[in-house]
Amino acid sequence: MSNKLLVKPTQHNNPVLKHVRNVPWEPADYIRADFVVGKTTGVVYLTLKYHRLYPTYIYDRLTELKNCYVGRVMLVFVDTDAYHEALREINHLAIVNDFTLMLAWSLEEAGRYLEAYKAFEHKGPDLIRERVQNEFLAKMTDCLTQVKSVNKTDVLTLLSTFGSLQKIADAKSDQLAMCPGFGEQKVKKLQQVWKQPFLANKK
Repeated sequence: MSNKLLVKPTQHNNPVLKHVRNVPWEPADYIRADFVVGKTTGVVYLTLKYHRLYPTYIYDRLTELKNCYVGRVMLVFVDTDAYHEALREINHLAIVNDFTLMLAWSLEEAGRYLEAYKAFEHKGPDLIRERVQNEFLAKMTDCLTQVKSVNKTDVLTLLSTFGSLQKIADAKSDQLAMCPGFGEQKVKKLQQVWKQPFLANKK
């Protein structure tokens, strides 16, 4: 299995690929899903505007792929304000056809989901289980979220990937960039913190 995100030819001009920066991707004319993010995981991509124009498309796609992958994901880009009824329909379709439904509210978010699936392809289930001691996690969260744009999800990602504050501080730019949610600016801001002097907080 390729270590790259595989992309079906019909998706080569999909603007979501502009936001897939932290994992490599390559064309693959032999895959049946729109994107293959793991040895047994395929992703079908849909925008609500497209669904409105071609309402039978997703029915045919889900039926076609129902027995093709162990992990089946339907990634939906919500690109219209009138989405409530359409999402109810799509949610029902996902349940009936045994697909995991992922909603993205921007192309960047959709790209991040694809990156995350691929980046965590060979990671164990412990990464998504909360096994870090609450007190330690709270302290790490309080520390790292002081960095502008680093949120609680980012803290969990960093701890799962590197394991300690020391290893996070020692990580190189390209290692940090491989973490889902870490773009160039966030990596730069995080690394700048380690170069600044620590100041006592006077009360």
